[in-house]
Amino acid sequence: MNRHFPLAGLLRLRKLQEDQAAAGMSRAASRSRTAGDRRAAARTELGESGATAASSASLLAIAAARASSQSMLADLDALAAAADEQLAEARADYTQARRSAVGLEKLEGRHHAERAAADLLAEQGALDEIACTAWHRTAGEASP
Repeated sequence: MNRHFPLAGLLRLRKLQEDQAAAGMSRAASRSRTAGDRRAAARTELGESGATAASSASLLAIAAARASSQSMLADLDALAAAADEQLAEARADYTQARRSAVGLEKLEGRHHAERAAADLLAEQGALDEIACTAWHRTAGEASP
């Protein structure tokens, strides 16, 4: 039996792909969290503005500011939705990379277990041979 796991190179590649997918998922989660925080902060800030109109000019300014704010919130909502979608894709990529690595990890574990069993069997055979030789040697000296 081969001493080394024959698919070790492929396993290293799968682990590298898994690590890259995990890093991508982390970046996507950070972007999603940042976009959500920005959206929440903008909503809070806009909700706290309690401007009152003293004249028709100030009323027009308040209406323009609210329209602009709604547009900005819509952009932030779209940005947050896109970030959430990227996070979902990154999670799917990570899950696929992890599945690929897990299958090879199980094969590697089985290979090492079989190798250990074969080593123990060989060692037991050597011990049996030593014991048998020693027994024959002492039995031969005892006979007249």
